[in-house]
Amino acid sequence: MRLRDAGLTKEDIKAKVNKYMIETYERFDMIAERAKGMYVYDENGMPYLDFYAGIAVNSSGSCNDKVVLAVVDQVMDIMQTFNYPYTVPQALLAEKICTAIGMDKIFYQNSGTEANEAMIKMARKYGVEAFGPHKFDIVTAKNSFHGRTFGAMSATGQPDNACQIDFGDMTPGFTYADFNDLDAFKAAVTENTIAIMVEPVQGEGGVHPATPEFLTGLRKLCDEKNMLLLLDEVQTGWCRTGAVMSYMNYGIKPDIVSMAKAMGGGMPIAAICATDTVAQAFTAGSHGSTFGGHCVCCAAALAEVTELLDRNLAGNAKEMGTYFLEQARLHIPKLKEARGQGLLLGLEFEDGISSVDIKHKCFDKKLLTTAIGTSILRLVPPLILGKEHVDMAIGIIKEAVEEIS
Repeated sequence: MRLRDAGLTKEDIKAKVNKYMIETYERFDMIAERAKGMYVYDENGMPYLDFYAGIAVNSSGSCNDKVVLAVVDQVMDIMQTFNYPYTVPQALLAEKICTAIGMDKIFYQNSGTEANEAMIKMARKYGVEAFGPHKFDIVTAKNSFHGRTFGAMSATGQPDNACQIDFGDMTPGFTYADFNDLDAFKAAVTENTIAIMVEPVQGEGGVHPATPEFLTGLRKLCDEKNMLLLLDEVQTGWCRTGAVMSYMNYGIKPDIVSMAKAMGGGMPIAAICATDTVAQAFTAGSHGSTFGGHCVCCAAALAEVTELLDRNLAGNAKEMGTYFLEQARLHIPKLKEARGQGLLLGLEFEDGISSVDIKHKCFDKKLLTTAIGTSILRLVPPLILGKEHVDMAIGIIKEAVEEIS
């Protein structure tokens, strides 16, 4: 729906939001009325180059034609039925995903947080059933982010983050170790530890990729100790990091992996995939979801995943990510470090250069980005990105930094 359809002004919409909505986000001063491909259009039809993609969601481009058609076709048949009957989109998507990423079983959820919650529950239940009532502890990484439900935020290794403050005691059973420090993780493991849970690239923590030695070392450690390796690929999954899943960059396989964001092409859907052995922990009544496996969302996800794979957008993400980092290091001033994996990119600036100020300057210049903390700009554009888009973004960020310096 657009302003003209509602018969309202931009100020009317802002007033309604301020009056009726609980606001926990810093808003851009725009109404997003339309989006297509690499661009989001405001209430005046002004295009904004999209380097946040709904926070790593619109990977095949906003309103991809095949995803839109899949949604429309499915809406005309059936929208929601719960999980008593079988449905075609659920079954086809399950086969597509498990085959593509080499996992055995899938369980659908609605969001990344819910997927991580389900992953935690499955691991703990597996541990208790296989090894006894005290075998449910999980080691996660400091500076990690896993979501905002109690289990997921307890797994998050950011005790000073607003997502954990003033909610009372966290869920017990979690300990934390330094990311990319294998010895620290080994030291954190006890006889009650059932799993290690990490992101292959820490997204909200500042865009820090795992080293090959760290992630392959965790896999070996879990094998030696009869523990599970849990990978949070909510942000890294589905071609964003230059491989279908980020763990494929490291030549390893998890026991459980979570996913969301990009898999739905803009529709809300998430999942966990697990090995046959671990998946058996979920039995009738142990977990569930009213909307998990929603017909329309599964149809959209099937179209999106097919697009990502058929068009080799993982390969494009790898190529364009490398090009972006090269150009950033050459042309953007006041840059402390440019890092990332594929098209999950972070630009960290020197002390005194505010990434929040850069974000707002970029917005004024019609580039959409996100900021992490006070010094890091995060860029997660659609994976259809071309060199012309990279060059445009680099130029805008360069101007923004120069203007605030």
